[in-house]
Amino acid sequence: MNAWTKSLDAAGVSEPRLRADYGSQRRLVRRFRRTAYLAARLLLPRAVLPHVVAMTAVMHHGDNLLDTGPMERRAAAWASWERQVREALSTGAGEESLIRVLAHTVAARPRLRGTVEDYLSTATAELDFAGFATEAAYQEYVDAYAFPAFMLVADLLGPEADDRRHRAACRVFIDGSQRLDFVNDLAEDLREGHVGIPVDTLDRFALTVDDLAAGRGGPALDALVAHEVAAARASLRAARELPALTPAPYRRLVRALVEIELLTADAVEARGAGVLRGAASPAPVGTLRVLARRN
Repeated sequence: MNAWTKSLDAAGVSEPRLRADYGSQRRLVRRFRRTAYLAARLLLPRAVLPHVVAMTAVMHHGDNLLDTGPMERRAAAWASWERQVREALSTGAGEESLIRVLAHTVAARPRLRGTVEDYLSTATAELDFAGFATEAAYQEYVDAYAFPAFMLVADLLGPEADDRRHRAACRVFIDGSQRLDFVNDLAEDLREGHVGIPVDTLDRFALTVDDLAAGRGGPALDALVAHEVAAARASLRAARELPALTPAPYRRLVRALVEIELLTADAVEARGAGVLRGAASPAPVGTLRVLARRN
C-alpha cells in the first residue's frame, strides 16, 4: 500500500470513482506545483493531504479559466464554472472530477463552504486584470483575488475558530508571494500583454511596459527587480510568524512554504534583468534542506 493510498484511506475517501478523482487532481497538482506538492506529501498528516490537493487544484483551475484566452471566452468559462461550483455547494454532487472532489472536501471540512463562497464572490478581479496603475491598485487586487484564492488552502490548515491574527498573517504572506510572482513571471506576463508591476513603480525606474516587451531593461531593470524583491522579502520575513499561529500538525509545512518563497526571492534577485528570459527557481539543495528540517 503506497503513501497516497494510505492518505485516501486516512481521509475517509473510500468510493472507487472518488478515489480516482482525487488521484487525477493529485497528478495535476504534482505537475504544476511540484515543490509545494512534495512539501505537502512529506510534511502533512495523511488525512489532510487529499483535501489540500483538492483545494490547490480548485485554485489552479480557477486561475487558468480567468487568465487564459480572449476575454469573452474567459468570462463564459468562468460563469459556467461558478455555476457548477455553487450547485455542488448546494447539492454535494457534480458531473466533473474536480467538482466531485471539491464537493467531498467541503463536506469533510464544512468551514470551507464560506471560504469557497468568498473566493467566488471576488474572483473576477483576475478576469479583469490588465495591470495596475498604482501600488494601491495592486493591493486592491491582492484583497479581491490573491488572498481569497490562497485561503482556499490556508483555511484547511488554520485554526478552527475565525482567527484574525492568522488571517492577517496569511494576508502578509500572500502579498509577498504575489509580488514575487509578478516580478518572477515578467517574461510570461509580457507575452500575455500585461505585467503585475504597477506603472507608478515602473516610472520610478524610468521603464515602460513597451521597454520590457522590447527586451530593454539593463541596469534600470536590475534595480527594479531588486526593489520588488526587497518589498516581497520584507513581507515574507514578516510572515515567519504564520507557523506559530497555525495548529501544530501543519506548522512544518507552513514554515517550509514561507522559507521556500524566501529562497525563491534570492534566486529572482540573483537573476535580475534576466527575468526577461524566464522565471527563476530556488536552489534545489536549499529547498531540500528546508524540507528536511524537523522543527
